[in-house]
Amino acid sequence: MTAQASKTTVASSSAAAPSRLKPAVVALIAACMLVGAAGAVWMKPTVHVADRVGKPDLEQLFPKQFGKWEIDPHMPVVLPAPDVQARLDKIYNQVLSRTYVDRSTGQRIMLSVAYGGDQSDGTRLHRPEVCYPAQGFQIRSNRPTQLPLGAGAELPVRQLESALGDRHEPITYWVVVGDQIVTSASQQKLAQLRYGVRGLIPDGMLIRVSSIDRDTGRALQLQQRYVQELAQALAPDAAARVFGRLAPRS
Repeated sequence: MTAQASKTTVASSSAAAPSRLKPAVVALIAACMLVGAAGAVWMKPTVHVADRVGKPDLEQLFPKQFGKWEIDPHMPVVLPAPDVQARLDKIYNQVLSRTYVDRSTGQRIMLSVAYGGDQSDGTRLHRPEVCYPAQGFQIRSNRPTQLPLGAGAELPVRQLESALGDRHEPITYWVVVGDQIVTSASQQKLAQLRYGVRGLIPDGMLIRVSSIDRDTGRALQLQQRYVQELAQALAPDAAARVFGRLAPRS
């Protein structure tokens, strides 16, 4: 065989190799896709935490009276419009709205709680910084902070300053996903994933405390006192629901 012929043979073999490898590469890619799809199905959470621990009764969970706070009987319950209620029903299993008044000072606090037994992607709790602007409010400030609960526990919360015309409504809120406190959408997603890798779908609760006051600093101080006194008034099981693993322990 001449050198030229040898070169031609080698070149032909090299050119043929990729074509012989292509089916193998395609098969490998297909196998990886099948394994990935099977893994996704296997990893998909199927067990609701709420089915294991039970769903809370918000009416019973939050006391109607504690310390100097009691439900204000003169404040009517404002019901959402039917279309809004229909959307809420798709996300939340329970919603609680109350106005409390301090008997000694006459100061008022509005409490709003939303509970959802399924905190998956399509049914995650909606935050005030999303809901309030949808109702026409402006969010003038939004910051994370910590509220001392006692016994060395500090509660991560978000504090917002909202306004609609002459209505100034400072807000303090936090979200419990399973037993974890989260204060941002990314933390909420991370908590969801922590449960998801164990095949669990967590429940979630959003607790919002607000008051009508042009003095934001004064309003937030009042809200902090309300939250602290609520934490001290709750039984351990109830506190664990409302404050997660950060619930103060006596």
